[in-house]
Amino acid sequence: MTAEPVLLTEQVDGALTLTLNRPHRKNAVTRELWAALRDTFHQVAHGREVRALILTGAGDAFCSGADISDAAGVDEFPDPSREMLAINEAVQLLHDLPVPTVAKVRGVAAGAGWNLALGCDLVVATPDARFCQIFTRRALSLDCGGSWLLPKLVGLQQAKRLALLADMIGADEAHSLGLVTWVQSEEAIDKFVGDLATRLAAGPPRALAQTKGLLNDGTDRTMREALANEARAQALNLSGGDVIEAFAAFAEKREPVFTGAWGAGG
Repeated sequence: MTAEPVLLTEQVDGALTLTLNRPHRKNAVTRELWAALRDTFHQVAHGREVRALILTGAGDAFCSGADISDAAGVDEFPDPSREMLAINEAVQLLHDLPVPTVAKVRGVAAGAGWNLALGCDLVVATPDARFCQIFTRRALSLDCGGSWLLPKLVGLQQAKRLALLADMIGADEAHSLGLVTWVQSEEAIDKFVGDLATRLAAGPPRALAQTKGLLNDGTDRTMREALANEARAQALNLSGGDVIEAFAAFAEKREPVFTGAWGAGG
């Protein structure tokens, strides 16, 4: 019998949905799943077919973190730092993707799972979603970008509270802290995220990629560096066909059709 793939993919027009598919383990991440995520992120980054990405989990959970039982094969990786390098490659690729990313969270998002959600540009959760930086409960420290993401999203003091105490928080508190973008009911979330992905996929690919990169880089830049980055990005945008299309659509009072084409000739 063929084993179920650990990562499901479904593309509708320009929106790609990735589903962590280990519901019997609340989608805890194994080496195999990290590798599948890494390979898929790499394909998205170097292709032109995907213009928005949704990350979610199968069943009643988003992701409960790393699968501790997967450590049984630790002899294959005698140096833990080597394993972290493989995980970090996937996490960095997600952060750097030139397309907008949306985490759709039902149920638990803990540890590496929560930080995968935070690594997406936008997070939509159901009211029953719950979140935990569970690392210290396992005698571990933050990983998967949590030490970088949390202070930037909630400030240093709240980041320390979440990381040191490893408390479980609900969707409403996560939303109030700025860790969830929208809370949607169980009945509404699929349509809401689908419509959101459609809007993002219809946007100007180059401008969205440049805007995302500027915002990511801006948290670590001075105003002078940010202005220089913005000037370079705008020059790139103005060299593309989408700007011409946007201006024409405005003049003709219609919705623009963006393609990401390079130059006036496409």
